[in-house]
Amino acid sequence: MRISFNSGTIDLNPTKILAVAKNYREHAREMNGPVPDEPRFFLKPPSALIGHNDSIILPKVSQRVDHEVELAVIMGQRCAKVKPSGALDHVMGYSIIIDVTARDLQKAAKEAGMPWAIAKGFDTFAPLGPKIIPARDINPDRLDLSLKINGVLKQNSNTREMVHKTAELISYISQIMTLDPMDIIATGTPEGVGPLKPGDLIEAFIEGVGVLSVNVRV
Repeated sequence: MRISFNSGTIDLNPTKILAVAKNYREHAREMNGPVPDEPRFFLKPPSALIGHNDSIILPKVSQRVDHEVELAVIMGQRCAKVKPSGALDHVMGYSIIIDVTARDLQKAAKEAGMPWAIAKGFDTFAPLGPKIIPARDINPDRLDLSLKINGVLKQNSNTREMVHKTAELISYISQIMTLDPMDIIATGTPEGVGPLKPGDLIEAFIEGVGVLSVNVRV
């Protein structure tokens, strides 16, 4: 996908999207689960990416699809086994991502003790934008973030509430797998996640980045 960056546009073609689970205490509480002692993450396919003013398409096999606004970290350099102290040096920039989730499919998979990639991996389930802000211009751990649906505020927090901060997440993941340029880390969502329906207009905001707008259809 093409996206604005540093007074121009670039092709954003990640090899992988990594999303961090339960990285805000209040979200963990609303999901009836504990906050992990160490970061826990899952993969979303790059084919799920869509851009600003695009559409989330609700899959027919799900009866409940939820929104989750998150700060997106876009890697700029190849990164393996980096220490937290040097992790942010490998970041190209930051953006907004919505981790769209088929909640009923996720619940069924969890209850069966099975992986739940299907709940996270549908096409259009990773809106990102409206642009990438250069890493030097932003402190990722001190940003207001929010999400509105049809003008109604649903999520509202600050990235300082993240349990595992940005540098720690990058370092932890890099001990397990190499992060390549353009790879994306979705850093977790605050409380207030909820269902989407056809015709909804989503406006996701992060301080210093702007507003990512997408609509919802079948």
